[in-house]
Amino acid sequence: MRSPVNLAHSLGYVRDASAPRNLERALDDLRSGLSRWRLAAALARLDIRNRYRGSVLGPFWMTLSTAIMVTGIGLLYSTLFRMSLREYLPFLAVSLLVWNTISQIVSDACTSFISSEGVIRQMPLPYTVHVLRFVFRNAIIAAHSLPLILVVFVVFGVYPGAEAFTVLPGLLLLAINAFAVGLFLGMFCARFRDIQQIVASIMQLAFFLSPVLWKPALLGHWQALLPLNPFYVLMETVRGPLVEGGAPLLIWVCALFYTALSCTLAFLFFVRFRGRIAFWV
Repeated sequence: MRSPVNLAHSLGYVRDASAPRNLERALDDLRSGLSRWRLAAALARLDIRNRYRGSVLGPFWMTLSTAIMVTGIGLLYSTLFRMSLREYLPFLAVSLLVWNTISQIVSDACTSFISSEGVIRQMPLPYTVHVLRFVFRNAIIAAHSLPLILVVFVVFGVYPGAEAFTVLPGLLLLAINAFAVGLFLGMFCARFRDIQQIVASIMQLAFFLSPVLWKPALLGHWQALLPLNPFYVLMETVRGPLVEGGAPLLIWVCALFYTALSCTLAFLFFVRFRGRIAFWV
């Protein structure tokens, strides 16, 4: 068994100022953290139990609130947009579920390290374990709303074809982006605590600028500019296969580009500032 000092050295908690080896330590953290995904999943389940302890419905409260929003907004906006409920409600149900997941991921990413302050200060775990914990936690919460989509599809007789299987790479891209955003915003918000409020304001604005309640076709010729919105692109990789017969090739290309960009930015910041996370939380 390795001594605590050797273990701390191997995980990068002890640094040599003359030879920091930032890249090597960051890669070791990623490898070690990803290999401990079972620990991250167990911690995520513990978070869910603690968050909804004493609650009657637990995380299904979010499912219930989403169902009420889908019903209320669906009845109103289908009238405003002059669309039938059969056409609009499945689109709205998928849109709200995916958007709520994206919004929760971005919001929760701001505290991916801050919420694990006690563990970071006391145990030499790889930092990526805490990011994986946040990703698993949001995946579990989002999964509780999946029955709502199935109910809406069955009620209105909407049955996606074989193209529905392309939702799987869309979910994978969403998970990769969640990990990258959790890594980047987790560090950034640990250093500057007021960034979280700015992020919340940006997400509120992005909700109205993204086609969540309204269909992209309503923009007319301005629809060509929608791929510049990364939230729309990621949302469409999941929504398109379910309610629109698949996502266009341009959407997948943009989604891969935004994913590569977010991963590169997160990794560069992680290499540069990984050694300071313990002092920032």
